[in-house]
Amino acid sequence: MAKVVMYSTAVCPYCINAERLLLRKGVTEIEKIRVDLDPEQRAIMEQRSNRRTVPQIFIDDRHIGGFDDMVELDQAGGLMPLLNS
Repeated sequence: MAKVVMYSTAVCPYCINAERLLLRKGVTEIEKIRVDLDPEQRAIMEQRSNRRTVPQIFIDDRHIGGFDDMVELDQAGGLMPLLNS
């Protein structure tokens, strides 16, 4: 299974939904980086993704985007091939 990294905050409903979707897809490990606890990590997230909102999801260092982007990718049939790489 691919490595999944998700930049998130404690009370973000989109982050919770993204994690639930990934778990339903069989992901057992998600490296969650809390940007609300570490401003330096927020800066890294913004540099890597060119976005300021959470979640920002990376699969094997490939930027997927936020929750809505991941749902669109899943509906198009592109999420599972990335997760199984």
